[in-house]
Formats: sequence, structure tokens, C-alpha cells
Amino acid sequence: MSKQKPSIPKGMRDFGPTEMARRNYILDTIKDTFRLFGFDQLETPAMENLSTLTGKYGDEGDQLLFKVLNSGEFLKKVSETDFNNGESVVLPLLAEKGLRYDLTVPFARYVVMHQNEISFPFKRFQMQPVWRADRPQKGRYREFYQCDADVVGTDSLICEAEIISMIKRVFAVFGLNEYTIHINNRKILSGIAEVAGEAGKESELCVAIDKLDKIGRKKVEEELSQKGFPAKALAALAPILDLPDRSNSEWLVFLKEYLRQSAVGANGLEELEEVLSFLSLMGEDEHYLKLDPVLARGLSYYTGAIFEVKVGGVGIGSVSGGGRYDNLTGVFGLPDISGVGFSFGVDRLYDVLDALDLFPQQQPDSTQLLLAHFGEEERKQGVKLLAAFRKAGISSEIYPDLAKIKKQFNHADKKNIPFVGVLGSEELASGTLSLKDMNTGNQETLSLEKAISRIKGADQDLA
Repeated sequence: MSKQKPSIPKGMRDFGPTEMARRNYILDTIKDTFRLFGFDQLETPAMENLSTLTGKYGDEGDQLLFKVLNSGEFLKKVSETDFNNGESVVLPLLAEKGLRYDLTVPFARYVVMHQNEISFPFKRFQMQPVWRADRPQKGRYREFYQCDADVVGTDSLICEAEIISMIKRVFAVFGLNEYTIHINNRKILSGIAEVAGEAGKESELCVAIDKLDKIGRKKVEEELSQKGFPAKALAALAPILDLPDRSNSEWLVFLKEYLRQSAVGANGLEELEEVLSFLSLMGEDEHYLKLDPVLARGLSYYTGAIFEVKVGGVGIGSVSGGGRYDNLTGVFGLPDISGVGFSFGVDRLYDVLDALDLFPQQQPDSTQLLLAHFGEEERKQGVKLLAAFRKAGISSEIYPDLAKIKKQFNHADKKNIPFVGVLGSEELASGTLSLKDMNTGNQETLSLEKAISRIKGADQDLA
């Protein structure tokens, strides 16, 4: 019988050492910023009860949930009658649990379960994989990481200003300087619908205008007409759909006049101005920030500010997004908990940093030094030296086998190890080490202390 070739399920991925070092660089940078802003880390189980997950993502989302079969004899509860009654009857008898679809619903469940222990406002971040039984395609996987940060239990718009500040800090560390944080407010969109004489139709309006940059103004107007927007409404929407190149202050002046007849729209504009005011108090300017009155992400979910971040010049979709919601925990019986949250898309950020060549050449969790040796005695000396290098905080390893020196150097080359410490009979006699810089080719004979100093100095130069 022929052996089956190993494989992994479609839409899943392995991450090798280089990819992991890069992913950790992204995750650690984001984590440092979340902690700096007072967010505490939370983790929830990979599996949730299906009763927690179903009905929270719409019919399509329910279809994309990975269900987990009950352990043991999972068919014993299913009768022939149940089977004949179809999937909706059989499924709850076969599977009571499912893999989490996002981090938001488990977070809402956590807040309700621990409401008496939590001190509100509660600032939490989560960085964990989620699973969706989606059709795999380029850029879309069945298992992927989400990085969420939320503040719940407060209406304060300081939180929105902090989100903008966090995004700017993370991107500054990454060296990204061509990006735009689009910001809008759900109430402004409601106001625009009111001004167009179509109050209550903001859902239809936003589904259409959300496609403005993809299909163009003419096609958006056609779609709105098909949804019952008369010519008079389209004329009233023209100053918005034209999307002139206005600065943030020009948009504020224009919208103040445009929304003067709409109380909800004016309220949304006031909230936006307050966010900008808090941002200014934090010492932040409006660089990278764009007031975008046609931004309409997740309309049914968000109730206040909405954000979306796009990086220029790479042709990759939004890399971060979020907004304010009024009733995160209502589905679990705890109404009126307001909050605001956002997330970074790790996989898209990876692609962006890769495309722009912004990953550090030497990752902090990579091996910095390989000790190579010419024979048994030199290898023993190398084993002794390992402890000293590691005590100094230098990630080190020794080539474990007795092998030709060329093979040892090839190993360092393949692993992108920047320094090789060579131990031969001369080094053994003098208590020194020949340190070769693999990037420059320079090699010098040094004492242990000087070798440590040289490697640490190169590490600081890279940082």
C-alpha cells in the first residue's frame, strides 16, 4: 500500500520560522501599543457553545460556522424521525459546540458572564485565531488571526481619539507613512438620508455609496434609483456623491450647512468635532486622518463613529477598521452597554509590510550567533561559551555535530544567522574566538567580552 502524502485542510496554513518571526514582530508591536494605552489582554476558548454563536452573524454567518461533533457516540441521540426532519433538527443533536467565528461575540459573552467582577469602563484586547468555513481564495483563509481592542461601559469620545492615536503609533513603528485613516459617523449617514428626503433608508443608501470607489458615481445613482430613490433625492445627494477634494475643516463647514435641517446628522457632526478636539489635546495632528462622509462600514452594527484604514500604493484592502456600538451585550440579556472597538488585520498587514520591504532584516527572536568548531576539544569549549553568550542575552546555538567547517557556515547562511564564532586550535590556546560578520565578511579574533560587545553593538545598530 502506497503511503499517503501529508497535507493540511484547504484554507489553513503552516508558518515557518521566518514567517513566525515576522508575525511576532507585528503582534508584539500591536500588543505594546495596546498595553501602553491601558488595555488588558483577554483570551477566550477556541470552542464556544453553538447557542452562543448562532444567530449573531446572520444566516450566511451561521452557514460559515465550523461545528464540532459531540464526543463519544454522537449519533445515539438521533432517531430516524429526527433524521427525516432535516438538518435543523439533527444538527443540535450532533453538535453542541463550534469554533469561534470572531472575537466580538465571545467578548460580549465574557462581559455578561463576568459583569460583577469587571470594573467599567473595561478596556480589553484579544489576539487569537478565528475560523470560518468560507470558500478559500487568495487572501481569504479558513483560519486567521484577529487583533481586537475594545472599551465597553462608556460613551466618552476620548476612546475614539485614542483609537486614532493607537493606529498612528503602530504604523509609525512599522515605518508606514502612506496611509489614510478614514473616519465618519453613523449619525451623519442617517442625516444625509434625511436631507435627501429618504429618512429611514440609510441602510439602502449606505450599501450603494459604500461602492462609490469601486463602481463610480453613475452606477451608484443607478442602484439608488432601483432602490426607490427619486431624482429629487439624487440631486440632494449630488454634493456628497461628487466627493470633492475637501480638507477635514472644509468638510466640517460644508456638512454643518448641509445637515442643518437634520438633528441626528448635526449630532453626528458634533461627535466628530469632539473626537478631533480630544485628538488635538493629546498632541496629535490630523495628518493621515480623512473625514469621509461616504464611509459606511457595517452600518447595522455601528451606531456612532466608524473607522477604516487603507495603505497607499499596495492595492491591498483595509488593514484596520472599527467603530462605536450601543448594544454589544444585549443579545445575552445585558442591554445598554455602549462601547467602541477596532481591529488590525494581521494577514493584510503582513502583506503590506512584505510588499513595501518594511520588515526588519534581523528579527529579534532569530538566532544571532552560531558557534562553529574544528574538532572535539573546540566543540567542548563552544558548549562552555554558549552559557556566557546566552547570559548576555544573545540568542546563540552551537553546531551540534562534528562536521566540516564549510557545512557549518552553510547552516548559518541558510538560517540567516548574522554572526559565526569559529573555534580552532589557536583560539583554544589563546582563550579567544574568531568572530565572522556574515553580512560584511569581516572576521576578527576577539575575547569573549569583546565578542559579546560587538554582537550587541550590531544589534543596537539594527534597532
